[in-house]
Amino acid sequence: MKKHRVLAGIAVTLAFAIVHPSVQAAEDKSAKPGSGASKASKEQISRGRYMLVVGSCNDCHTAGFAPSEGRVPEKDWLLGDSTLGFAGPWGTTYAPNLRLSLSKMTEDQWVSYAKALKTRPPMPWFNLNQWTDPDLRAFYQYVRQLGPVGDATAAYLPPDRKPPMPFIQWPTPPTKTEGGTPKADAKKK
Repeated sequence: MKKHRVLAGIAVTLAFAIVHPSVQAAEDKSAKPGSGASKASKEQISRGRYMLVVGSCNDCHTAGFAPSEGRVPEKDWLLGDSTLGFAGPWGTTYAPNLRLSLSKMTEDQWVSYAKALKTRPPMPWFNLNQWTDPDLRAFYQYVRQLGPVGDATAAYLPPDRKPPMPFIQWPTPPTKTEGGTPKADAKKK
């Protein structure tokens, strides 16, 4: 009986060793961004990092980045921030973990998502909507090569829930006139 278990174990191990490379290859293909996307070039990764920097993504999506004047190791970038909320008439938002978010999307899904995104402040989604497809793809590739995806950040809080400290109290936007301009600007005309 013991001999049969040993032989069965060897058979399973051999079967796994034979099948595993093809299973791994299939998993690698399905994990690759977009349809038929190739491995990112150094130039594409560099462009993605550049977009992150000029887009000021770390200011919110990397805990402690702005207060430390950017002195956070790159290995800790884009893991989100549950420590600082942004409170306003919409409720309280926390910068999500972009590594985790992008790990759940293909490159093509990311591009479509970023182009259609409309979300709560302070995220400047209207700027992200204008990034070119190559820039969004480069950003995706940069983020995906950063390393472990980490954990989810604090969830959105509705307006009737007071957030824990610390949080930034966002000002209430000015009331708009029928033409869509703020009332303060309407008085100047």
